[in-house]
Parts: sequence; C-alpha cells; structure tokens
Amino acid sequence: MDQSVTAEGIEQAITQFVSGRVKAEVPADEDLFASGLVSSMFAMELVVHLEQAFSVQILGDDLKRDNFRTVQAMTALVARLRGVEQPADA
Repeated sequence: MDQSVTAEGIEQAITQFVSGRVKAEVPADEDLFASGLVSSMFAMELVVHLEQAFSVQILGDDLKRDNFRTVQAMTALVARLRGVEQPADA
C-alpha cells in the first residue's frame, strides 16, 4: 500500500483479500472462524498477508485468534501497529 493508509483503506483492502480467497462477500463484522470461512491454515495466510501488505510485524500477544476473527478486528490490529488513527465509532 503506497497511498496514505487510513483505517477505511485498511478495511477495504482486507475485505477484498478475504472475499477473494473465500469467493464470497464478507461483512466486516462477520466471525470468520464461527462461519467456517477461515481454517487454521488460512489464518496463517492472513498473518503473512497482513504483514506483507501493510509492512507490519505481528508477534506475541497480537497473534491471538481474536485479532483475526473479523475484518474489523484485523483492521484495528493493523491500524494500531501502523499508528493509524481510527474513527471514533471503531
């Protein structure tokens, strides 16, 4: 991502990636694990994708499942790691 990174842009990029991989529309608040859309193998792909796409390192406590449960959770994680300001309603 070369352009200025915003929480909205992060969410759009993650939604596009996940939707493309599962070949279905994925609401930002959908529990990807409970819905069966994400396997443990795909969860690892998500970690690698987020690290590469957003130039972040996801280590230690950040590797917990709750950070990858929804597109919103992944957006919040990436935004926090990048120091991106999030909307007040996030």
